Amino acid sequence: MIRVGIVGGTGYTGVELLRLLVLHSEVEVAVVTSRSDAGIRVDAVYPSLRGYIDVIFTAPDIKILAQCDVVFFATPNGTAMQMAEQLLERGIKVIDLSADFRLKDAKQWGHWYGMEHTCPDLIGEAVYGLPEVNREAIKKAQLIACPGCYPTAVQLGFLPLIENKLIDVKHLIADVKSGVSGAGRKAELATLMSETGESFKAYAVNGHRHLPEITQGLAYVAGETVGLTFVPHLTPMIRGIHATLYGQLASVWLGAKISLDEIQLLYEQRYQDEMFVDILPLGSIPDTRNVRGSNNCQISIFQPQGQQTIVVLSVIDNLVKGAAGQAIQNMNLMCGLKEDLSLKVIALYP
Repeated sequence: MIRVGIVGGTGYTGVELLRLLVLHSEVEVAVVTSRSDAGIRVDAVYPSLRGYIDVIFTAPDIKILAQCDVVFFATPNGTAMQMAEQLLERGIKVIDLSADFRLKDAKQWGHWYGMEHTCPDLIGEAVYGLPEVNREAIKKAQLIACPGCYPTAVQLGFLPLIENKLIDVKHLIADVKSGVSGAGRKAELATLMSETGESFKAYAVNGHRHLPEITQGLAYVAGETVGLTFVPHLTPMIRGIHATLYGQLASVWLGAKISLDEIQLLYEQRYQDEMFVDILPLGSIPDTRNVRGSNNCQISIFQPQGQQTIVVLSVIDNLVKGAAGQAIQNMNLMCGLKEDLSLKVIALYP
């Protein structure tokens, strides 16, 4: 059995990791940390886990975590980088769900996250945990930088168009909506139900910290820098990411004819072996409720009025494929297990 530790077990992504891992046939959840709830049974804080786990929350401690084979960090930005090096030195695999190791430029990371990176040497060692792009590298990795929720939906949506050089990568647009759980479990006025209910708004229009992560990933695939306008929105729902992506056909295709059927086929071929990416039939509209609670990404492609703009709709559950589920997908790959273990979850409906 793989002994797993979770640092930050009281946040939304932490309890989502627990929900999925306690049913994993090859995992024993050995350590769950929480500074505020240390000494309290996990199932006392989360009664939904009664009968599945008998672990007591402990304060984060390297000596205790050293008992594990894999440690997940479901913590705020800036925490994993304080402990990752000590765990890696002990041969423990680290999967970070925060942003500490996602950006390859430490100065850029400091600019977007407002603090100095404490272990920049580890950034180069970290593998970006998007299995649909980096599967082979993930299998050999010791440190995984798990992608953010917005970057997951956007990159999976754009990838086939960029890989096939169908669109102008200098003029990409991502108009993306998120449920309020993406803001975390902390008490904050802007995410109270009485503030978000019956309301809808954009935020961080001048620059969201996921922007450099998305452009870094897309540039890696494109082989050149990309230009992306990324505008996130907060919607009055708990879970879900809906990305509406716009790309202009590259100039080489303007005089040629490429049909929507051909683009659809490219998407189907690109993701035919990806168990968690579902390309919907032409004309279908993906809905966040159809992936809620699952590790699935559903995608559909449109070409309005047959013009030069390609529109891609991409939906995920921000807490699963956008966080905990993708982290477990990475763990399965790192540990030589079947990639879908504990992740064969049918979406909740309604």
